[in-house]
Amino acid sequence: MHYVCALLCLWSSLVLAKETSDPFGTEAVLPLKPALRLGGAVGDPCAEAMPAGALNRVPGQKPFGLLEVVNLALCNNPQTREVWASARAQAAQIGVSKASYLPSASLSASGNRTSPGAGQRSYGLTLSYLLYDFGTRAAGVESARQLLAAASATQDSTVQTVFLQAVQSFYQTQATQAALDAALESEHAAKESFAAAEARYVAGSATPADKLQAQTAYSQATLNSITADGNLKNTRGSMANMLGLDANRNVMLAAANIAAIPASFDRDISALIEEARLRRPDLQAAAAQVKAAQANVDAARASGKPSVALTASTNQTNAAGITSHGSSLGINLSVPLFSGFAPTYRIRAAEAQMEAQTAQLERLRLQVALDVWTAYQNLITATQSLRTTADLLSSAGQSERVALGRYKAGVGSILDVLNAQSALASARQQRIQSTFNWNINRATLAQAMGNLDTSLLQDLSDGSRQPGANFQREKNQP
Repeated sequence: MHYVCALLCLWSSLVLAKETSDPFGTEAVLPLKPALRLGGAVGDPCAEAMPAGALNRVPGQKPFGLLEVVNLALCNNPQTREVWASARAQAAQIGVSKASYLPSASLSASGNRTSPGAGQRSYGLTLSYLLYDFGTRAAGVESARQLLAAASATQDSTVQTVFLQAVQSFYQTQATQAALDAALESEHAAKESFAAAEARYVAGSATPADKLQAQTAYSQATLNSITADGNLKNTRGSMANMLGLDANRNVMLAAANIAAIPASFDRDISALIEEARLRRPDLQAAAAQVKAAQANVDAARASGKPSVALTASTNQTNAAGITSHGSSLGINLSVPLFSGFAPTYRIRAAEAQMEAQTAQLERLRLQVALDVWTAYQNLITATQSLRTTADLLSSAGQSERVALGRYKAGVGSILDVLNAQSALASARQQRIQSTFNWNINRATLAQAMGNLDTSLLQDLSDGSRQPGANFQREKNQP
């Protein structure tokens, strides 16, 4: 019995050592944990991603800017944690495939008692070492490596997606806050117009219709403010959800710089598309999947070929007080002759899978071109709209001031005032939307090119950099 206990203790220690060791160095080829690593942070970049004061409105706590919001999303969003875990699992598969190059050993022990005083015990050690298999193991290792490359590229693609979502959420929150401020300004202006109409009505220089129209406009402006406030609360809840927080958690945001007008830009769209095809992580993932499928085809073909293995064993048996020993050493040649045509169909299935992966790669190449073209045209439109809405807002503001001044002086009509105020409110909303669209469309073009990074964030508001420039990406790669 003490032999069995010794074997179990040895097995337990070996298992514990295997679970904590990394003999094939798979950790070294893992992609980094998704995060921006602000300020050259070392260790866990997500340890200080969410200071408690930013949620609890601690006095003096600095609100989050765009960089901090993106970093928080990358650290907390379940999508990034999922793809990072998937990459770690695939890295472990490299170790699994490399293990086939090492010998395997197993211990066995058995015992039985047939009658009082009569029993049998046996112990054995078996060693097996595959010497040659016509490339099956090599194909397995290559497939695992390419699948890790695909998993790493998929992680990068997911990081860019969450990155863009964080940028969109940040500017959407800023836009709804600006919309609320604009609605409050319109409400204040409508209140002033109502006060002027009421004063003229009391003085007898305005009709009841003027007062009622101004009152209706004031009530509508108040309703718009209430709606804008509700939209802001919903947007804040959506942003908290995107950051991996409960919707009722309120994240303090720093004000975005939206005063600058971006410079005009003109890039060769063909060059942008080719650059995107070199950088897009989803395209890189698809290319790695094709290579992994090719390795699977090689493995399927090699699996039907002979293999050569070295085998060795030793055992000890004790029965009725008589102990016997035995050992063997030999070469095992295995030549598959017939297995019901299964290898043939495995090869066909692997080849079909490779064709499917190749078609998917080509589909993504076309999609990349469409993504870049669409994002580029949207950014051009957004830039032109941003310039036009600046002029629109300026002229609408002047028109509203003139109309209200004329009405207070008794030489204008309330309809002129209300129309001017309505035009000004519309111009404010269009200006807010165009600013939001420009920021988002620039980030969308960067993502379409696989270039969404911290350089873009630091430069997103001043417009000095042309979209599609060669940004230095803090990219997580193995």
